[in-house]
Amino acid sequence: MEDVRRAHIAVVGWACTTLCLVSYAAAFSHGASLSACTDMMPRHLRAQLHSPSNDYITVHTNMSFYFPGDKVSVTVRSTRDFMGFLLQARKVSNDEIAGTFIFIPPGSKLLTCFEDGDAVTHSDKSLKRNLSFVWKAPDQPIGDIKFFISIVQSYFVYWAKIESAIVAQREQN
Repeated sequence: MEDVRRAHIAVVGWACTTLCLVSYAAAFSHGASLSACTDMMPRHLRAQLHSPSNDYITVHTNMSFYFPGDKVSVTVRSTRDFMGFLLQARKVSNDEIAGTFIFIPPGSKLLTCFEDGDAVTHSDKSLKRNLSFVWKAPDQPIGDIKFFISIVQSYFVYWAKIESAIVAQREQN
């Protein structure tokens, strides 16, 4: 009788643990959580950070300078498939998130870290490689910016804060 009770407790414990892990993993299949806004790190169990330098993920912009209110095209290219991402523009001067995204590709969604649409994340686990976005600079001067992306290749492997070249702000006459 005691062996049956122990077996029952073990099965119930296993079932609860499995359900908790599945629901935890499913939460991230629909995008980064707000807890990732500041450091851009995924909150996966046992996730392994890889070196920020890599040879296969690049972040490009269509211009090397912008004026307040301008729209900047941002392209993320990868030679390997990945499932998840978090993209932000940040001020070079103080690392604050800046501007808003006004065009995002399928399989992604806007995220509100501090202001509506100031970040973009994945909306599903479909495999991705090349993504295009449009970012709108604030109407007020904010200084030079860089775009940063964290990429989740699989549930256990990710790269954090891969950066673009500086996009310098110009003053309007």
